[in-house]
Amino acid sequence: MSEGDVAEPLRSGAAQGLASILPFPAAPKRVSFDRAELQVILNLYGRMVAEGEWRDYAIDFTPDKAVFSIYRRTSEVPLYRIEKAPRLARKQGAYSVVVASGLILKRGHELERVIRVLDKLRVVSN
Repeated sequence: MSEGDVAEPLRSGAAQGLASILPFPAAPKRVSFDRAELQVILNLYGRMVAEGEWRDYAIDFTPDKAVFSIYRRTSEVPLYRIEKAPRLARKQGAYSVVVASGLILKRGHELERVIRVLDKLRVVSN
C-alpha cells in the first residue's frame, strides 16, 4: 500500500467508515557539513591539536546552520566557531569563522579560504 491508499474497512461492527493510513512524520530538516567539508575542517583541527593549540571540538546541526566549535579546554566557551548557513550563500557566503565574543573574523563562499584565517591565529596564554 502506498501513502495515499485507503485501508480495508475496519472489521469491528462499531466503525462505519474506512480507515486511512497516516503518513509517518518526516524528520526535521537540518543543515549539516558534508564529507568534503568535514575533511577540510578536521585536517585543520588535527594540525592545531598536534601543535597544542586546540584540545576539543563539538558539532551542532540546527535547522538554520551547522556549527563546528573549537575549544582550548573542554570546560570553556569555544575559541572559534566555523559556521555554515546556506541561507546566506548568495549574499555573503555560507561559511564564516566566529570568535567567542561573536565577532566574525572571515566570511565567504569557499570553506578553504574562510578557515585559512585560523591557520594564522595563535592563542596567547598567560
